[in-house]
Amino acid sequence: MEFIIFICLLTTGYFFGSWAEKKHYKSIVEREQLYLYLPTTSSKKPLGKLAPVKESKLVTGSVVVSVDYFKRVLAGLRSFFGGNIASYETLVDRARREAILRMKESCPSATQLINLRIETSSIAKGAKQQIGSVEVLAYGTAIYCHKTKG
Repeated sequence: MEFIIFICLLTTGYFFGSWAEKKHYKSIVEREQLYLYLPTTSSKKPLGKLAPVKESKLVTGSVVVSVDYFKRVLAGLRSFFGGNIASYETLVDRARREAILRMKESCPSATQLINLRIETSSIAKGAKQQIGSVEVLAYGTAIYCHKTKG
């Protein structure tokens, strides 16, 4: 009986986790489309020829995304047998993209974002120090240019 309850909870967790992940990805894709106009590069120099720079400032975006229980179980099985842990790859991908979006949302009137850097860290959970969450910090320099008359 306990095994059946465990399987039911695991299945329920899988479906709700998948639903939440799909919903988050949909939100990310929609918001990325809104910020296509804002060029972002890891280069230390702006892209192309710019109008005179009016201002530049440090901008950041940070996010912490939790691992759902089902992904933790799958990752545990995968780490036992070895190989690629795809369930964590989607977690890190969502966190990275969300952090960059939050950074862009903090400076919507910028002309460009340069010197983009991304830092990640895991937040351990439990006595075995299993990954519980992933934190991603995106930061860079927002360049604001004078408006050109045209």
